[in-house]
Amino acid sequence: MILHKPDRPELLRARLILPFFLFLLVLAACAGPAPTEVSFMVFGDPAEYNAYKELVDTFNAAHADVQVTLTHVPSASEYRTRLVTEFAAGSPPDISLMNYRRFASFAANDMLEPIGPFLAQSDLIGLEDFYPAATEAFTWQGALMCLPQNISSLVVYYNADLFAAAGLPEPPDKWTWDDFRQTAVALTRDLDGDGTIDQYGLGMEPSLFRLAPFVWQNGGPLVDDDARPTRLTLTRPPALEALQWFTDLHNVYGVVPGREAEASQDSESRFMAGTTAMYLNSRRGVPTYREIDSFRWDVAPLPNGRTSAGILHSDAFCLSRTTADKEAAWQFIEFANSVAGQTILAATGRTVPSLMAVAESDAFLNPGQPPSRAQVYLDNAPIMRRVPIMSTWQEIEGVADEEIERAFYGDIAVADAARLATQRTEEYFLRADFNAP
Repeated sequence: MILHKPDRPELLRARLILPFFLFLLVLAACAGPAPTEVSFMVFGDPAEYNAYKELVDTFNAAHADVQVTLTHVPSASEYRTRLVTEFAAGSPPDISLMNYRRFASFAANDMLEPIGPFLAQSDLIGLEDFYPAATEAFTWQGALMCLPQNISSLVVYYNADLFAAAGLPEPPDKWTWDDFRQTAVALTRDLDGDGTIDQYGLGMEPSLFRLAPFVWQNGGPLVDDDARPTRLTLTRPPALEALQWFTDLHNVYGVVPGREAEASQDSESRFMAGTTAMYLNSRRGVPTYREIDSFRWDVAPLPNGRTSAGILHSDAFCLSRTTADKEAAWQFIEFANSVAGQTILAATGRTVPSLMAVAESDAFLNPGQPPSRAQVYLDNAPIMRRVPIMSTWQEIEGVADEEIERAFYGDIAVADAARLATQRTEEYFLRADFNAP
């Protein structure tokens, strides 16, 4: 008789575990390869984040082979800092949202993958489907670098209830600088008689970007050459007159909060609280403003000066040069800017769609959601202008903003602010790369 030795415990465990591992291998083989992960970074307040989360969730639900991970940075300035830092370190997000005023520095340093060749091969969308003003703004030396999602513009958001309480008609489709100023004066009020303003007629940031459309409306240029500028032209009479009008809104008429008041509560927060009657912003504020339930609000066009002019606000999906699977990343960019994708963002209120078909549809013009006067954004399209496409424009704006803010709050004379802004930005023009070869 042959006696069998009992199995050792470790051998017995191995025999039990081996079939389990074989089962897992079979499952993995049946499931196929793991999906490609694509990173996507955006900025904005919680309402804006929710808009992009809906877009990403919809894409992920329909694509088992590509999964997009969304990173949200609330602060716009922090977002810009992170982009610069991560691109410099060679570890940027695969896809990022960039404004047309800022993408050029990345394009000039070969950090972006041109999106034009991908678009040319698409069966869903084509270049001709987009507003030219948007795609031209993201063209760098002949190549379409990023795909624009929106073609917004600067408009006047207004509290309709405060207009009614003051006995004022709501802003018309056409009004003048004088109309605008007089309206702001009428809506600036000391409600309790204590000598302190409780309700401001207007809120806006003292910056070059906010000033620009008023310079153009007054017949002045912002720079000496739109294609290859060498300097700001704020010292020329039309621009100087516009800057004077702009700063007088605070220094002479007091319709805008002062520096300390703005620091204690910014104008956008005041507008949402119902204590500022008008606020200048682009479309991006709409998802947040739709959460207001204490008053009725809407939008109006900018007032006109000697002529009509608006300013382009546009963001785009940009593809990093270092992205490992560019085709996978393109799948998301293509979806986000297809009729289906842009319809999702349009419904959230975040964008004025860059696809003409979506912008002109009920997905955007839906009268059941504020603002009821959404047509204002589309009416602005023919009169919109843009700031120069150049690699150092962000630095130019930053320096000019400092001098414009000082004039806006009465620290220096308007002429001095224009001169200093021009002088202090000269070095950035000298070392810029330009869109025009």
